[in-house]
Amino acid sequence: MTSDSLGSLLEIARSIAVDAAALAARRRREGVQVAASKTTAEDIVTFADREVEAFIRSSLLAVRPDDGFLGEESTDSASTGSSGLTWVVDPIDGTVNYLYGIPAWNVSIAVVEGDADPLTWRALAGCVVNPLVGEVFTASDAGGAFLGDAQLHVNPPTDLSQALVATGFSYSSETRAKQGLVLAELLPQVRDIRRMGSAALDLCSVAAGRYDGYFERGLKPWDHAAGALVAREAGAHVAGFGGAPASADFTLAAEPALAARLEPLIAALFAEAGL
Repeated sequence: MTSDSLGSLLEIARSIAVDAAALAARRRREGVQVAASKTTAEDIVTFADREVEAFIRSSLLAVRPDDGFLGEESTDSASTGSSGLTWVVDPIDGTVNYLYGIPAWNVSIAVVEGDADPLTWRALAGCVVNPLVGEVFTASDAGGAFLGDAQLHVNPPTDLSQALVATGFSYSSETRAKQGLVLAELLPQVRDIRRMGSAALDLCSVAAGRYDGYFERGLKPWDHAAGALVAREAGAHVAGFGGAPASADFTLAAEPALAARLEPLIAALFAEAGL
């Protein structure tokens, strides 16, 4: 795929994500209504999630009618398309933050080559927009990562003891208890731990040097499709265990030397906690 083609896909992702984020922010100001719970009572979907995803899907259909689509709120109607490209969308990543008025949520749009499977896809372009702080993260394959017009680079190598590491937690209380055991062992070995509540923003924060590393288990494709590309294009090692692609099994993003220290440590802690 040519750089012009990638540039066109990136501009589509950016333009639609910015408009969708403005819609989500407007609905937040008007008042959030929970539409349903999903995997647990804590795992919610708002009416705005559904409206924003419908807006993104219709906007993409108007300009890329032959592409596939996978969105968080419409997995039952995901489409494969005929072009070989699939748009992977999280209409509001960080829905609990959105519900509570915490300014750490975003609209995340990525386009990938192949099926909507992070184990096999090739991410081509992506955009993550946090409208409440006016930040637009973008990246394209081999084209670099940017916050607005500023190119992003991960932090330089640092000792594990000085690393600021982010993570996320499961909606399952049983799993969270085990994750707490992992953090109890990890926390004394790093500078500190952060938990923002948005995988896409966590990944972009690694790209921007706000974190040294980030890890999580249980991410869905839409959680990391765009953010992982931003982190990778900023120079992060982004992968699962053993060099596997980042997926629901495990996602780690960090400066490469730090990632080499974190991966075996986290794997051992997961095993001890029964994760």
